Amino acid sequence: MIKRMTIMLAVMGLLFGGLYGFQVFKGVMIKKAIGAMANPPQTVSTVVAETAPWQSSLTAIGSLRAVNGADLALQASGIVQNIQFNSGDTVTAGQPLLQLVATDDIAKLQSLEATAENYAIVLKRDQEQIKFSAVSQATLDSDKANLKNAQALVEQQKAIVEQKTLKAPFAGRLGIRAVDLGQYLSAGTSIVTLQSLDPIYVDFYLPQQALEVIKIGEDVTTKVDAYPGERFTGQISAINSKVDSTSRNVQVRATLHNDPARLLPGMFAKVEIAVGKPEQLVTLPLTAVVNNPYGDLVYVVDNLKDGQGIARQMFVKTKPAKGDHIVVTEGVKAGETVVIAGQLKLRNGSPVKVDNSHVPVAEAAPDIVDQ
Repeated sequence: MIKRMTIMLAVMGLLFGGLYGFQVFKGVMIKKAIGAMANPPQTVSTVVAETAPWQSSLTAIGSLRAVNGADLALQASGIVQNIQFNSGDTVTAGQPLLQLVATDDIAKLQSLEATAENYAIVLKRDQEQIKFSAVSQATLDSDKANLKNAQALVEQQKAIVEQKTLKAPFAGRLGIRAVDLGQYLSAGTSIVTLQSLDPIYVDFYLPQQALEVIKIGEDVTTKVDAYPGERFTGQISAINSKVDSTSRNVQVRATLHNDPARLLPGMFAKVEIAVGKPEQLVTLPLTAVVNNPYGDLVYVVDNLKDGQGIARQMFVKTKPAKGDHIVVTEGVKAGETVVIAGQLKLRNGSPVKVDNSHVPVAEAAPDIVDQ
């Protein structure tokens, strides 16, 4: 019995020892095979970093606003008797635009004017008679008071009649008429919009840190989606006297030339303000920079020979991009070869093969075209 147990334990020891030895041998062979495998080069596209003139700028989103703009309405109610404009007309300040029925008001005005004229005659007659003591001073004082009261009533009624006529408060372009002949209008009903279009304002907000570099009279460039590729120039005309305590932004207003009146109030605008003087800085295509939570980086190709080299990871500091270009202030020097496509396949030390047959074009002001 003891002999059999000894033989069985010996066999089991040999069996487990063989399995263990096989696993160790397999691991060694796999490690050797992996170590013997060559790391294949990854195909990438590259550019050579160059210095170029770079103008730092501030960008913002804004809205266009008329220098003078209003939805015109009347203080009085009534029926539309006459419309003296067409939609889209250009008008001058004080030009009559619309008249309400004012027959009763005009008749009342004429009655009050007649009363005032009568009091004036009475006053003149009494002024002659007082020279001969035919009337008392009290009568003369009463005549003067009656005349002043009558004249005040006339002026009051003239104001009521004037309220039945709509006049342009300033020169500008009218919008689309919103009323018709014979229509009853309540006081305050919007009749037509009037906008003064040249010049025109663009209002936008900048971070409070921008107060250090912007000033009144500084040039601004504005783009609107309605006219792609065009730039409208102007100058900063006002900076708000307070900073918004919620957003910590300050409102800025620029004045743009708008002749002919192509820009309209309410348009969405993109504003750019040049800051400082142009500098010679290292620029790269925007696609060269890989954004990560722990920092932006690029891959520089070292030992480039016959289209092959080694990728080196470099953390960089940049400035805000313009179009398809970005400035690198730290991490890349002029003349270094930088990867602009294929970075997702790379790690530090990866061999690379350069293929620039399909390099994307980097433009300063790219236009997006549907294809």
